[in-house]
Amino acid sequence: MSDPLGGERAAALAQIAALTREFDEVVAASRASNADDEHDPEGATIAFERQQVAALLEQARRRLADVEAAVRAVEAGSYGVCETCGRPIGAERLAARPAARTCIDCAR
Repeated sequence: MSDPLGGERAAALAQIAALTREFDEVVAASRASNADDEHDPEGATIAFERQQVAALLEQARRRLADVEAAVRAVEAGSYGVCETCGRPIGAERLAARPAARTCIDCAR
C-alpha cells in the first residue's frame, strides 16, 4: 500500500461506522424490549452490550485521532520521530503501526 496512513484512516472510519450502527441497534433493541435485563439469567445484559460497543467505539475514535495526528506530523516534517525521546521510530514499527507516536523503547 503506497499510503499506509490513508489506509489506516479508511479502516478506522469504517470501524467507527460499523460500531456506530451496532451501538444504535443495541439501543433500539433495548427500547423495543421489555426484558428485565438486570435480572436476566441468560447471559450478558443489554447495558453490558451497550457499554462494550461504546468502549470499542471510543477505541476506534482514538485510533482515528492517532492517524490524524500522524498526518499532521507528516505535514510538519516530524513523522517518524518519537514524541517522547525524539529519536527516530523504526521502519518496522511504522510499517506495523503507521500512526505510532513513540519508538518501541518508549512504548514499553
